[in-house]
Amino acid sequence: MAATIATDISRLLDRTPSLWEPLRGASLFMSGGTGFFGTWLLESLLATNRERGLGCRVTVLSRDPARFVVKAPHLAADPTVSLIAGDVRSFRFPDGPVTHVIHAATDTIAPPHGTVQQAVFDTCVEGTRRMLSFAREKGCQRFLLTSSGAVYGRQPPDLSHVPEDFHGGPDPLNPRNAYAEGKRAAELLCAIAAEPHAGGGDHSGLHVSIARCFAFVGPHLPLDVHFAIGNFLRDAIAGGPLRIGGDGTPFRSYLYAADLAEWLFTILLRGESGRAYNVGSEEAVSIRQLADRVADVAAAVWPDRGRPEVIVAKQPVPGSSAERYVPSCRLARVDLGLAPATPLDEAIRRTIVWAKEK
Repeated sequence: MAATIATDISRLLDRTPSLWEPLRGASLFMSGGTGFFGTWLLESLLATNRERGLGCRVTVLSRDPARFVVKAPHLAADPTVSLIAGDVRSFRFPDGPVTHVIHAATDTIAPPHGTVQQAVFDTCVEGTRRMLSFAREKGCQRFLLTSSGAVYGRQPPDLSHVPEDFHGGPDPLNPRNAYAEGKRAAELLCAIAAEPHAGGGDHSGLHVSIARCFAFVGPHLPLDVHFAIGNFLRDAIAGGPLRIGGDGTPFRSYLYAADLAEWLFTILLRGESGRAYNVGSEEAVSIRQLADRVADVAAAVWPDRGRPEVIVAKQPVPGSSAERYVPSCRLARVDLGLAPATPLDEAIRRTIVWAKEK
């Protein structure tokens, strides 16, 4: 484990002394366990296992376990981890008990081609259906779906922070919304599964909580795909310039990866069944401000290089409203006591330091 991540996990465990006890002796099944979210969930849980002797076993479903062995050998080799190969839409149910399920499998990196978008939608819907069926068969205690803030559709420019009870939605006639619509359908499947007597008979319904995730930064974040902050970090590490393809006016917010892991486990273990919680930071920053902050942090990390240049491709249109993708996290804050523990500039610095450690 890299030194930066080890420090992050140590701080996380110091913040959460009473969180982990429900996982003592538990058996957790995770889809998407080899991606950005899943890797951080494993980093956190396996460290807790070692330090607190939880005895929790983890089974991780992956399309390519061998690739994960190369990416994170210290996680793959942990004796409490079992890797199984399969597609989340059709995997064979493994033998043995399962007490907790985290469903975090979905590929958000897809070009706008019909067949690929169809696969994205099917993975969201059929994968969730399969995971819920698996959880019911195993009689699991708690189920967590990682959903997305994309379910809200376009955030109105006069709404500074979108809450969980906002009833907007994406345009269903736009194929680019396959992921967002897939997540909406997946949430509906979870809501049905959580209903008392769902499925008939004496079935009391699964305990299902939903995490609507926004934007994040931290070690293990891909730096070469469509995430703006990842691209800025990649460019800063290379010495610049940092390139903004648009006009830099859209607003986003970023939660650090270690904080993300804490929030997801808290929602799994303490979240209310049938409820969705926004997961992210409430600190809104424009894309231009974000690039400048990455450049400033990079200059502090490498003072001999100087500050990398920031290049903006387009000028803002006078009088136009800036696009926003910023959550209200009041439910997580008030109901679950959650708050970001890592300021954005420190999150950027720690991600750069981790990249240097690799």
